[in-house]
Amino acid sequence: MLTIGQLARHIGVSIKTVRVYHAKGLLPEPQRDASGYRRYGAQAIVDLTRIVTLARAGVPLARIPDMLQADTAEAAVQIERIDAELRSRIEQLVEQRTRLRHLDQPDQLCLPPEGIAFMDRLRSLGLTARHEDSIRDGWILGYALAPDLTCTILTLRTPMLDDVDYIAMLRSYDDAIEWSPDDPRLSAVAEAAARLAQRMTMPSDLPGFGGAPPETLDILAGHLGIDSPAWDRLDQLLMERMATKHI
Repeated sequence: MLTIGQLARHIGVSIKTVRVYHAKGLLPEPQRDASGYRRYGAQAIVDLTRIVTLARAGVPLARIPDMLQADTAEAAVQIERIDAELRSRIEQLVEQRTRLRHLDQPDQLCLPPEGIAFMDRLRSLGLTARHEDSIRDGWILGYALAPDLTCTILTLRTPMLDDVDYIAMLRSYDDAIEWSPDDPRLSAVAEAAARLAQRMTMPSDLPGFGGAPPETLDILAGHLGIDSPAWDRLDQLLMERMATKHI
């Protein structure tokens, strides 16, 4: 006859684990002997071995009683079901590991594949980190608030990365971040941006734009991600020129 400690050592588990199996009703708990010890016989070794084998194979504790009592056919069905659950859990863990590795890369973590591809291409333009981060955060915000609309906009913007005028506009905005809002060069930048906008599909032109809640559009339109008085002024100048061109 074995004490609980001896039983645990023979099977390769802790005393705490054996007590958990007692509490869960998986392993019968023997009465104490005259010395006050619980003594375990051969059957307890067999039962505990089967329980530990199932638990280490990934069978949830709550399912072990059914597995212990199941015939061959029923055991096969339960094993297949548990195997499917384990595969699903493994996929979740792999996804979690991927996200963990990308915690230092916000675009990898928060954007879909097409957004990641856009940002990868954008980096080759050599914009400042502030500007890149602003664009990335804009996509993240868009996907959080209006994913379908943002996906459509991204589909339209990606080919523009091959457009020399679009690239020039991005670089001009990049240069202008630190300019004074009174800098005369802003007028030329706004004029070039207005000409480019005339041949681009703007978000307001898309069918889904009108169906978005006003508060969502306000947040999306108001997000620049950069505190730049020059950019604020560029926005004013661009709106003026766009209004003039539509008259």
